[in-house]
Amino acid sequence: MQVNNKIVIRFFGMLIEKTGCENLEFPFVDTTAVLMKNLIQQFPELEKMKFAISINCKINTENQFLKPGDEIALLPPFSGG
Repeated sequence: MQVNNKIVIRFFGMLIEKTGCENLEFPFVDTTAVLMKNLIQQFPELEKMKFAISINCKINTENQFLKPGDEIALLPPFSGG
């Protein structure tokens, strides 16, 4: 979600503990690769963690272009039965 030329990133599960926040406004970037590079600079522990990046409720495994209004979430691994 874009707010005033910023992107809002939602964190879930253990990612909240590592970043200390549930939501973070970040300067808008055009790809998930650039977003991750910037997030790892701010939160170095993310580099060691496994998580998925969701864009508009769809999990993406490759670098993706971002658009204004995209909803970004970082999701920890899921387990289920």
